[in-house]
Amino acid sequence: MESLRSILVHLDGSTHAEARLQFAHRLASACQAALTALFAVAPQFLPLHPLRADTFSSRMPRGVDAAHRAHALALFERARSWGGTALAWQELDDEAVVESFARRALAADLLVLGQRDPLDSSGFDVPGDLTEAVIIASGRPSLVVPFAGVAAPIPQTVLVAWKSTPESARALSASLPLLRGAAKVHLVCAEDNVDETHSAPVELIPYLRLHGIEHVHEHRRLGDKDAGREILSLAGETAADLIVMGCYGHGRARELVLGGASRTVLESMRVPVLMSH
Repeated sequence: MESLRSILVHLDGSTHAEARLQFAHRLASACQAALTALFAVAPQFLPLHPLRADTFSSRMPRGVDAAHRAHALALFERARSWGGTALAWQELDDEAVVESFARRALAADLLVLGQRDPLDSSGFDVPGDLTEAVIIASGRPSLVVPFAGVAAPIPQTVLVAWKSTPESARALSASLPLLRGAAKVHLVCAEDNVDETHSAPVELIPYLRLHGIEHVHEHRRLGDKDAGREILSLAGETAADLIVMGCYGHGRARELVLGGASRTVLESMRVPVLMSH
C-alpha cells in the first residue's frame, strides 16, 4: 500500500467516533501512512431576545459543544498510545464545516468518514449530509465506515461496482493498493455501457492485471433500476468486506442531490465503501 501516505479521518463527539478512529488507525498503520484526525462539527446557535423572527441577527454562534470536543480529544489522546503510526490533531473553529473540511481534504490521499446513523442523537452537531457533501466537494477518495455491520480496514474480499465514468475510474484507481492485498476481487458493471459481447469493458481487466490484480470474478450486469440495492445484495452474496464505486451527485441551491445508487448504498451499507466523485 505504498501509495497511501496521508489519511484524514473525521472525528466528532458521536457514539461511532471511536470505532471510526480505530478503523482509520489500523489502516494507517498497515499502510505506514500519517494519520490526521480532524474534529469537525457545526457551531451551535442561541436565540437572542426580542428581535423580529425574520431578522438574521436573532441568532448568534456560540461555538462547538464543549463536551463533544472533550470527548473527541480524549479519543485522540487514547489513540496516540496505540502506536504504529504518526497521529496529528486538527479542528475547525466556527468555520463552514463542509467547505473547510473539503479544503483540508485536498492534501490527503484518503479520507475516512462515517455513515450517518439517523438514530444516534449524539450526532446532533454533525450536518446530516456531511459525508456525501465532503466526498463531492473535495473530489478525494473516501472510505465510508458503516455505523453497523463489519468494518475491516484491510479487506480480503472486494466488490468493484464499475461504470464507465470518471467518478468510477477515480474510485478504482484509489482502491488499487487494497485490491492488490485482497484474496478475492469481484466485478460488476453497469448495463448501459458494457459491450454486449463482454461482461466488462474490454480495457478494464487488462488494466487491473497491469496493477497486479490477476484473478477477477465477473458477475451479471447491473440494471439501471435499483442498482444500489443490487450492489448491496451482491456484496452480501460474495461476503465482500469492501465495496468500491463512484459517488454521483451535485449541489443545487444549498441542497445536495445524490444519484440513486449512491444514496441507497450510503443509507443501507453494512461494510465499508470506497467512493470518489
